Amino acid sequence: MREERKTRVLVVDDSALVRRALSGIIQAEPGLELVGTACDPFVAQEKINSLKPDVLTLDLEMPGMDGLTFLRKLMRFHPMPVIIISALGKASSRAAVEALQSGAVDVIAKPGSGSVGDLGRTLGTKIRAAASARLLRTPAALPPAPWPPQDKTPWAPIGASSANVASANVASANVARVVAIGSSTGGVQAIETILTNLSGMCPPILIVQHIPPVFSAALAARLNKVCSITVREAREGDTVHPGLALIAPGNYHMTLQGANGRYRVSLNQDALVQHQRPAADVLFQSVAKAAGKAALGVILTGMGADGAAGLLAMKEAGARTIAQNEASCVVFGMPREAIKLGAAERVLALDRIAAELHN
Repeated sequence: MREERKTRVLVVDDSALVRRALSGIIQAEPGLELVGTACDPFVAQEKINSLKPDVLTLDLEMPGMDGLTFLRKLMRFHPMPVIIISALGKASSRAAVEALQSGAVDVIAKPGSGSVGDLGRTLGTKIRAAASARLLRTPAALPPAPWPPQDKTPWAPIGASSANVASANVASANVARVVAIGSSTGGVQAIETILTNLSGMCPPILIVQHIPPVFSAALAARLNKVCSITVREAREGDTVHPGLALIAPGNYHMTLQGANGRYRVSLNQDALVQHQRPAADVLFQSVAKAAGKAALGVILTGMGADGAAGLLAMKEAGARTIAQNEASCVVFGMPREAIKLGAAERVLALDRIAAELHN
């Protein structure tokens, strides 16, 4: 039998220690092939041209050119799946969220002392998901440019991107009282697409995005800047109200508590569900119990099956349920599993979902 082609991976990081750690993990993973490493964007450009990797892991803090600038040039001139390997500091987390908005598929916390083993349990899975990811063009995408670029820096400077334009929708009298959203790979861009198209009259929104600790706070801060509604990381006991979106903190499950329109959120560090914490299943199941038919569940792009069972519980409790369609997903895994389970009342393109939150 013909051997299945392995996913070719290039590691880009200025730390020799991190390059060795990531290389060892990749070499030990079935179906993956380490084709090379690079210590900075200049070496990375040469190796991308010569080695033709399928997936890139990219550090954000490197000499000569930072990883975010390199990523933006890469996504214009030679788009490919990129996983960001970022430190956990506040500045690094902000840059990592910017990278996700600029086209990176996923982000992983950089391994520190004693954490390489934890990274090994997730890196291979994320690389395989990235290899099958659909790289979506955004409305601000620039026209194709010649490859390779002719200047002496890695990829020619990109032009300024157009600002996101939010389209306010008028809330109707029968809006859902609570909206619950679950997403993973590709979800950062999908969530921004939805939230920037909501007005302050939208129902309260609870969001589970599979993202490491600290990065979730940076994501909430960025969304709060670009949205007309208020967006922040959830805290224990937060009350929910219209015009507010709460994002589950990394490494914490988020649940909805209360009844009859008076709700608050609760956070916990119970066992992982579907290998995730936070897990969409945990949020959805709590919303099904607390809000029942006065809720709307949305499952967006992402790998795995998290959220499918919880979305079904919401549907069975009388809630409206939506799954993002395959054509607009970066990875169709989570919506596909929900659809297979019969959990999705409707399957919609991403650009149609925001309007449903007001209907």
